[in-house]
Amino acid sequence: MSLNLPEYTYQGARATVLLHDRYMREFLQVWRKAREVDLALPETDDPDYESLEHLLFHVLACARGYMRWMCECLELEDPRIEEPPSMDRLADEADAYLEHVLQQWRSPLAAVARERFGAPEYKSRWGILYCTDAMLEHAVMHPIRHSFQLQSLLDQAGKRE
Repeated sequence: MSLNLPEYTYQGARATVLLHDRYMREFLQVWRKAREVDLALPETDDPDYESLEHLLFHVLACARGYMRWMCECLELEDPRIEEPPSMDRLADEADAYLEHVLQQWRSPLAAVARERFGAPEYKSRWGILYCTDAMLEHAVMHPIRHSFQLQSLLDQAGKRE
């Protein structure tokens, strides 16, 4: 995997940024397949599952939020990740927005020393304590979990290629 990344002080952060890139791209591919076949999401009270577009917004907005949170906690500059497009434009602009998010993910953590990733812990926006390393891993797993979920639903519906 070769992206144009700056030199990283902590190679674990570099690896996680690369993995985040890979799995965000994979999520968008699986999401497009689900949309193509008009996959129905299970009924739930969770507003992120109101529609496939809501799920896409959720995953993209979280990718933005994770990096902004880490930069705030580490007292780094704002990573300047724009907000996702509005719901009515999201599907059409998803590729461009994803490229923007992934580009803005590439450098903010590059100069951060390894020691700062493990301690201290900070309260996440949803109230759970995370060190920066754990939030990076959470950010990677987030699109993986949603890709897995969508692919499982596609498989159940018999719509896998």
